Amino acid sequence: MDKPTGRLTFVGLGLHDDKGMTLRALDEILDSDIIYAEEYTSALAKGSVENITERTGKRIRILTRSEVEDGTAILDSCMNSRVALLVAGDPMTATTHIDLRLRTIKKGIPTAVIHGCSALVAVPGLLGLQHYKFGRTTTLPFPTEGYSPTSPYEVIEENLSRGLHTLVLLDIDEENERYMTANEGMHLLRDMERRVGRKIVKDDLLLGVVARAGAPDCMVRAGRISDLEKLSFGPPLHSIVVPGKLHFMEAEALELIGRMPRNLVTAGR
Repeated sequence: MDKPTGRLTFVGLGLHDDKGMTLRALDEILDSDIIYAEEYTSALAKGSVENITERTGKRIRILTRSEVEDGTAILDSCMNSRVALLVAGDPMTATTHIDLRLRTIKKGIPTAVIHGCSALVAVPGLLGLQHYKFGRTTTLPFPTEGYSPTSPYEVIEENLSRGLHTLVLLDIDEENERYMTANEGMHLLRDMERRVGRKIVKDDLLLGVVARAGAPDCMVRAGRISDLEKLSFGPPLHSIVVPGKLHFMEAEALELIGRMPRNLVTAGR
């Protein structure tokens, strides 16, 4: 069998739109023979991929979720071609991409990663919360018939018991262009409380919401769930944070940046 001469590079595009990618990412796209993109682990604003094509003159093929998870087309292409897989945010935050990289390495094909800013970093920073005080991240999935897990509730409960913050990512249904809103996410948390009943998601539960991280019209709010449920956060993407024990600077950040009422939280609760 001939030795592979190609390469697979995972290219993070950063947040919101094509303007969030780095110069290194742009150079890699220009140098690649074949370019794929996927939009199911995260997504950029409409028209972003088209803008990259216009800027680079490169044809970009959008892969479905099943094509990325199967990986056959990508692995076959990078045997003898320089291939780039474009991903919103950072490519190594998704286990699907890590799995694909390992499979590529096992075939003797070189790989590389060009990182981009992701919600895992941006959302805590936008709220003014300290990254090292976060526990496990969880995702709220769209419920379907026979599938409505309460595991996100349990992750939040565990993190709160340790005084840690929780980043709650909201589901993306790429095939139907459906993006979970913060309001839908809060409704799901309320429903989990009704089913589990450990009095975690009460009216006074403190939350932070970030909408459109990285965009010029990014929206950051913090407050009680009973108050945030009444707000509209505009277009996607949205993320929720459940703060744990707050440092006095974090409490001040939620007040000044997230417009949280001054008397709502005592620092160090």
